[in-house]
Parts: sequence; structure tokens; C-alpha cells
Amino acid sequence: MHENQISEQVIGCAIEVHRTLGPGLLESVYEECLAAEMKANGVQFERQKAVPVVYREIKLDCSYRVDFLVGGKVVVDLKALEVIPPVMYAQVLTYTRLLDKRLGLLINFHVEQLTKGVRRVVNNLDMWIT
Repeated sequence: MHENQISEQVIGCAIEVHRTLGPGLLESVYEECLAAEMKANGVQFERQKAVPVVYREIKLDCSYRVDFLVGGKVVVDLKALEVIPPVMYAQVLTYTRLLDKRLGLLINFHVEQLTKGVRRVVNNLDMWIT
């Protein structure tokens, strides 16, 4: 499945969670509910996926984790913040690079309408030919 199709599935599941719960809860609650919603919809994912950091051929034990790696292709990081600092977008981009993935989603549940809380983060777009 293509990254765009996977991202559509994830966003659809996230919208359903947000419709049901609304804003104002902890990130961990949204993570639990999104995992349940994706599972119910047959979306394949890994939760709390380790992000390896390699520096000069040395694998470091830095304990970075992404909330979800969906379909083996899309990095998903969840937030529940009033304002998303720019460093959070950079962090998702870095995770996509370290995991060698092309697409990341930063989903902020602390918004009135979830579509306003979804940000796509693309890795190496200029190198893609489709």
C-alpha cells in the first residue's frame, strides 16, 4: 500500500477518535484509542517503535520511539498540545530520516477540528519520482 493510502487510513481513524473523545485529554489516551481504532479497521501498525540512532557506524542507545509506524511506511507522532512548537515538526522529520521512511504524520488532538491538527512531514521529496 502507498504512503498516501496509509496516511488516509490513519487520519480517518484519528478523526473517529477525535469525534468520539474531543480535545482536552492526555496524549496517552489518544494513543490507546487510536491503536484500538486502527486495529478495529484492520490497519497494520507497530506501536512505540524504537528509532535507532547511528553515529559514525556506532549504534547509540538513545531510547527514541515513535508512537506508531503504520504499514511499515508511515511514521505517526501524536500530540495533545495547545501550540505545537516548530521543533516537533523537525523531530518527526528526523524520525522519518532515521527510519528511512518517506512520510510522517504529526497529529495534534488538542484542536476543535482534527483536520486542523494534522501535519504531513515529507522526507526527501525532491528525490522522489513516481
